[in-house]
Amino acid sequence: MKIVTAAQMQALDRRAITEACIPSLTLMERAGAGVATALTQAFGPLQGKTVTVCCGKGNNGGDGFVVARLLKRQRVRVQVLLLAKPESLVGDARVMYRRFVRLAGASTVRTSPSAERIRTLLGNSQLIVDALLGTGLSAPVTGPYRTAIEAINDSGVSVTSVDLPSGIHADTGAVLGAAVRATLTVTFAQPKLGLYLGAGIDHAGTVRIADIGIPPSFAGSVDSRISLLTPQETRRLFPQRLPSSHKGTYGHAAIIAGSVGKTGAAAMAARAALRIGTGLVTVATPSSVNDTLEAKLLEAMTVPMPETKARTLARSGLDRLLSFVHARSAVALGPGLSTHPETVDLIQALIPRLEKPSVLDADALNALAGRTTLLTECKVPPILTPHPGEMARLEEEATPQSVNEDRIGTATRFAQRRGVLLVLKGARTVVAHPNGSVAICPTGNPGMATAGTGDVLTGMLVGLLAQGLSAWDAACAGTYLHGLAGDLAAAELGQASMTAGDVIERIPDAIRQAMSPPVAS
Repeated sequence: MKIVTAAQMQALDRRAITEACIPSLTLMERAGAGVATALTQAFGPLQGKTVTVCCGKGNNGGDGFVVARLLKRQRVRVQVLLLAKPESLVGDARVMYRRFVRLAGASTVRTSPSAERIRTLLGNSQLIVDALLGTGLSAPVTGPYRTAIEAINDSGVSVTSVDLPSGIHADTGAVLGAAVRATLTVTFAQPKLGLYLGAGIDHAGTVRIADIGIPPSFAGSVDSRISLLTPQETRRLFPQRLPSSHKGTYGHAAIIAGSVGKTGAAAMAARAALRIGTGLVTVATPSSVNDTLEAKLLEAMTVPMPETKARTLARSGLDRLLSFVHARSAVALGPGLSTHPETVDLIQALIPRLEKPSVLDADALNALAGRTTLLTECKVPPILTPHPGEMARLEEEATPQSVNEDRIGTATRFAQRRGVLLVLKGARTVVAHPNGSVAICPTGNPGMATAGTGDVLTGMLVGLLAQGLSAWDAACAGTYLHGLAGDLAAAELGQASMTAGDVIERIPDAIRQAMSPPVAS
C-alpha cells in the first residue's frame, strides 16, 4: 500500500471528485463513517458514553461533524467543541455542521469555548475525537487551537485523531508548535508519510486506514516509491506448505554465529529460522563453544569450526566455512561473532565470496565499518539489518541521531550506493531496495528494544531466504512478521517484561494471524 504526502492525497481527492464523479460530500461522509466504525472496534459499544468531538473550521472539522452525527444516532452522549463561529464555516464543513445540528440541536455545539470551558468538558468525557487540523497544516499551531491541543493532552482521556493528529506535519511527522497525542489515528484512503516518521510515530498511536471509495487504480498511479507493509502483502509472499512436501522442500539455512559468552545469539537466530518454517538449520560456531550451543538447540544442527585463543572464529577456517555455506540454501552471518581482530579479518574475507542469499547482522556489520566497498563485490545482493548505531558506523560522518532524523533517506542512499537490501531497524523499521523502493513496517513496539530481538529477525530472514523468497520479499515479509510477533508478545506480557525468546514463541501466532483473511464486518 503506497504511503502518500499531503499533496499526493489532495490530488487523489481531486481525481476522485472530477474523474470518478464522487461528490466531495460523499467522501467526507465515508471518512466520518470510517472513524465511527473504528471507534466501536477499538473501544467497544459507546452507547450511553460521553464523547467529545473537537472540530476545527476546515474539512477536518467537517469530518468530525459526520462522526458526531453518526455517534449521536447510536445514542452516544455527544458534545462538540467548535473552535470557530458557525458562520465562519464554509463548503462541506458547513453542510456537515448543519446536518449535525438538525439531528442533535445547536445546544450540543460549544462554539469558540474558553480554555477553562474546554478543560471542563474534556475532563467529563470518556473519549475524545480530535478533528481540529488536517493534512494542510504547515505553520506552528497558536491561539485557541494550541490551547485545545494542550487541554486534550492533559485530559488523560483516550483520543482518536481524524486523518492525522492535529499539529503533526503530514509529510515529516514534525510537531508544529504543539500536537495531539492520540491513542488511535484513523487516516483516510492511503497512509500519510508523517504518521511513520519522527514525532509522528509517538503521536499517532495505533493507525487504522479507512477506505473512502477512491478507486484503487488512482492510488496505484501515485508517484510514490514508499509503501506500507500490510498483512495482505505478507500473506501473498509467505511460502505455501504443499501436501507433497518434505523438509528439503523448505531449504537448509546456514548460520555462522557465536563465540564464548555469546552462544545465545546463535541459538536465538537458529530457533527463529526454524519457527519461520525452514526445513533444516545448521549453525557453524567456534569449536570450544559448540557443545554449549548444541545443548541449547534440539532441532537445529551445529558444526564446530576452527577458533582463536579467545574462542572466536579463526581466519584459518575460511575454506571450511565457504564449503559449509556452499552446501546450504542461504546464510546468516554475524550474531555473537565478536569483534576479535582475527574474526573481523575472517568476516571481511568471507563476505565478498558468499554466493548464496545472505543476511549480514551484528558483528558482520561491525566488521564492515570503513570497508563497505566489500559489499559491491558480493555475487548475490545481501540483506543488511543494522540498528541506528550500526548504521552510523557503516555511514561515514553519520551519528545515530542523524540516522534517526532521516531514516528513509539514509537507508535509501546506502542501499542504492552499495547495491544491497537494507533493513534499518528501529521505530517503524525501514526496508530499502537498491532500485530506490522503500517499505515501512507498521508492526513492532518498544518492548522489542531488548537484547536478542535483532538475532531473532536475522533468523527469520535467513529462514525465508532458504525457503526460496527473494531478498526483497524475505526482508518485507520477515520484518512484518517479526514486528507482529513482538506485538502479540507485548499484548500478552506487557512491553517492559518482554524478552527475545518471547518474540520467538509468538512467531507461529504471527504467521497464523497474518495468513488469516480478515473477517467481513
